[in-house]
Amino acid sequence: MGVASALVFANLGASYGTAKAGVGISSLGVIDASKVFKALIPIIMAGILGIYGIIVAVLLNGEVSKPGLEGKKGYQFLGAGLCCGLSALAAGLAIGVAGDAGVRAYAQTDGIFVGMILILIFAEAIGLYGLIVAIIMSTG
Repeated sequence: MGVASALVFANLGASYGTAKAGVGISSLGVIDASKVFKALIPIIMAGILGIYGIIVAVLLNGEVSKPGLEGKKGYQFLGAGLCCGLSALAAGLAIGVAGDAGVRAYAQTDGIFVGMILILIFAEAIGLYGLIVAIIMSTG
């Protein structure tokens, strides 16, 4: 269940972030098509969340495959998968909303670009924290 949780929730976050930011990029493309490539950053950051999920899923799968799995360890692996997956889901929601609003504002003025990137970095950090804690939980 931990492996499935890590993959499913992380990919839900990645897909929501991609879809929501993609709508903003489409709106930006109508206003100023020359800015589209720089505006793809939220999409890339949302895709990284799916990679976090697969990293934890592979680590957990390797640990679960070992003989002698006890109940305590099973719950520990479930917690690790949920930690990574739900953190990535929250990060995907944040990246989607901030990315959509950010690229729409970027269509209006170039001055918002650095601020948008900083907001997206902090949103991505939520998922990274979940990845780090999940790795600690799965190896400890």
